[in-house]
Amino acid sequence: MLDEMERHLLQHDADVVSAPSGDRSLSYRNLVYGALLILVGVGGLVAAVATRDDLGAAGSVIIGVVAFLAMLGGAMLAFTPVRRTSPGETTQRTPHSPKPRDSSFMDRMNDRWDRRQEER
Repeated sequence: MLDEMERHLLQHDADVVSAPSGDRSLSYRNLVYGALLILVGVGGLVAAVATRDDLGAAGSVIIGVVAFLAMLGGAMLAFTPVRRTSPGETTQRTPHSPKPRDSSFMDRMNDRWDRRQEER
């Protein structure tokens, strides 16, 4: 009975979040660039603390904030999945027919969900 309920939810309910598909994965290049950006941010924090007396409080705070933002950006870059496409695969965009404006928001969301499920 639980299997039947799960199949029904996956087929008909747009609110159910499916497991990530195999076409999205972490990029080695992004991992390396993100790790380098995190290291630059750590170096910036160390530099901000080391030069606190020379730059004053305001200068070290500014350098510290910029270094923190660099580390945050590096983490986001490293762990954001990218869409993988095979070399021969081309993405084709299908023109969408205009929908009548009298359909409700939830109807449009359910239609989009159904189209996404059909593409798999």
